[in-house]
Amino acid sequence: MVNQNGKPVQLAFDRHALDLDAAGEVERIVLALHQGVHEKLRRQGAVVGISGGIDSSTVLALCVKAFGPERVVGILLPEQHSSPDSLQLAQRLAAHFGVSTVVEDITAALDGLGCYRRQNEAIARVFPEYGAGWKSKLVLRGDLLKQDTMNVFSLTVTSPDGVEQTKRLPWEEYAQIVAASNIKQRTRMTMLYYHAELRNYAVIGTANKNEHALGFFVKYGDGGVDISPILHLFKSQVYQLASYLGVPAEIQQRTPTSDTYSGGSTQEEFFFRVPFDILDLAWLGYERGIPNEQIAEALGLTPDQVQRVINDVIRKQRTTAYLRSAPLGVS
Repeated sequence: MVNQNGKPVQLAFDRHALDLDAAGEVERIVLALHQGVHEKLRRQGAVVGISGGIDSSTVLALCVKAFGPERVVGILLPEQHSSPDSLQLAQRLAAHFGVSTVVEDITAALDGLGCYRRQNEAIARVFPEYGAGWKSKLVLRGDLLKQDTMNVFSLTVTSPDGVEQTKRLPWEEYAQIVAASNIKQRTRMTMLYYHAELRNYAVIGTANKNEHALGFFVKYGDGGVDISPILHLFKSQVYQLASYLGVPAEIQQRTPTSDTYSGGSTQEEFFFRVPFDILDLAWLGYERGIPNEQIAEALGLTPDQVQRVINDVIRKQRTTAYLRSAPLGVS
């Protein structure tokens, strides 16, 4: 930006750039939910898949404000690789907001579809000793602030006696593990729509901006919903709404996890690579055209480190664009 004399004008930018008017934002989202579900979709309430994570908890709280607890149902969808904490926290969350719940254990469905068998086949090609009692997870290199590395996944396995090993994943094995894992999200969405159609309710999405814009979701899985009330919010901003809405402290303080693999990877190590307070502010600065030097000052980083984070955002947006595209038609 330049002034009337053609000289650059430095826009104000600091760690408060992501701060929301939480009360105003909640009011705006609640109105949009009410209008979207009742007036546009002609549905009578909301179904939310809850996992004890910050995003689904915040969306559940928003739905309670929009429709009342009697017209919101929380669906819990555990499977054999889920953390027990997820089920317990989700149940406590629903009780906190007075919402009824349904538990649908999808383990048998996933077993029938070959989800676990297909995962294990690919893992065993990388680690032949992998078998019963072992755990696994996919991870990305966490040194993004030190060097500008590509998004190449590694597989970490842990033996029953606690010995951990990590190897870089060949493409064929990576593709099979991910394709098999995505069956979980698509099966969960099938169950959400069953319960929504049973009640003439809408399925409410829980993805935030980080997940949707960077491709941390499954097409026609957790991405296949009727309305997405927090899709415009950075993860850091979701926490602000959670605090305002009174989401239980134990959920606000919980480290975000993917809860997809038996090894229990965090969202940062599995996909995002840097903490959300760094990712979100660097990304916001990039969107606003703030110079890297100014973003770096706000974050206490170097301009080169900021550029590495921005490069990673750009790469992820480019390589996952197909996930956000509508079905192609032929005219």
